[in-house]
Amino acid sequence: MGQEQTTFSALKHRDFRLFLGGQIISLCGTWMQSLAQSWLVYRLTKSTLWMGTLGFSSQVPVLLLGPLAGIVADRLSRRSIVIATQVSFLIQSAILAALTLTNTISLKTLIALAMLFGIINAFDIPARQSLFVHMVGKDDLQNAIALNSMTFNAARIIGPSIAGFLVAAVGEGLCFAFNSATFVAVIVSLVIMRPVEPERERDDSALRRLRGGFLYAWNSRAVRMMLFVTALANLASTPISVLAPVFADAIFERGATGLGFLTGAMGLGAMIGTYVLARNAATANPVHVVLTSTLLGGISLAVFAASPWFHLSLAAIAAFGFSLFRQLAATNSLIQSLIDDAYRGRVMSLYSMTVVGMLPLGNLAAGTLAHAVGVRLTVAAGAVLSVAAAFIWYRESEAKTF
Repeated sequence: MGQEQTTFSALKHRDFRLFLGGQIISLCGTWMQSLAQSWLVYRLTKSTLWMGTLGFSSQVPVLLLGPLAGIVADRLSRRSIVIATQVSFLIQSAILAALTLTNTISLKTLIALAMLFGIINAFDIPARQSLFVHMVGKDDLQNAIALNSMTFNAARIIGPSIAGFLVAAVGEGLCFAFNSATFVAVIVSLVIMRPVEPERERDDSALRRLRGGFLYAWNSRAVRMMLFVTALANLASTPISVLAPVFADAIFERGATGLGFLTGAMGLGAMIGTYVLARNAATANPVHVVLTSTLLGGISLAVFAASPWFHLSLAAIAAFGFSLFRQLAATNSLIQSLIDDAYRGRVMSLYSMTVVGMLPLGNLAAGTLAHAVGVRLTVAAGAVLSVAAAFIWYRESEAKTF
């Protein structure tokens, strides 16, 4: 019983239970849509360049709009912002479903809808991440972040596994329709939550708040280095994500079902990694977790790049999921434990730019590099980048930056 209280201590908070319950349903649909959308682009074009372009379109708004979204998250009710973004996600996926099911979807429309998703996501991430502390308080914050990441990756197993079979059997449209319906669960949970949010100061101009957020993050060497290393680690992850359909179909000849297994294996590894982190939240040293996870990520990518067998690739991508999401959860906890709540939205928007906002550059680079030198060497380049991130983190930890 004591271990359960340690592992799931954040669940004693009513609002967090409601939030997590809605999330697991909604995220299953989101992962179904992600796989189906990736496969749809691959089926229409057979082009790694267009696959990279899709990822670029869905993620570049987070990079461009992140600072603005951070200002909004520090001025308005974070819960209200998240409700608005979830309703917007529902509408976006419903449009995608309708166009796909009626066979009127085009590549240009698909890219435009992916960009709309990115715009919504840019405002959702900092507000949602900043809401955790209001749901559980600082004592259970690391546990809440780890449990949320575990839920995210449990959905990453369930959603793609279902979507892989569904796409092979009936096509992509039903995956999009199901995703649209799942947003109802998280919207309802958010509506009945009652988190206590502090009053916001609204007298500063937007420009002054923007400058203040950047200066706050830059003047803290610990925050600055955490953002930098997170950006490197996420850039390293992009080749394996954007090129997974090519490995599944062209290399291992497993089709959409194989893509579902690869995505699900990564989610399984990530879920195990974040579960272990949640279980040991009270005793785990997040600085050490980031170092070992980033190094393991580089090794896993190297194995995946060289693997001649599908089952070895499944093991390698599972190990990579284990390492990447432990690193992200530990870094998130470290940052949120250090920052002042008045700057939380703006700092978390910068964090979202390193986690999601850097991915479009990585996706575009991965698609272009794979076109020039092949998919295996592109994933190997990610391995080198991950090891470099681990080395930088080690030097900073030795210098007692964190």
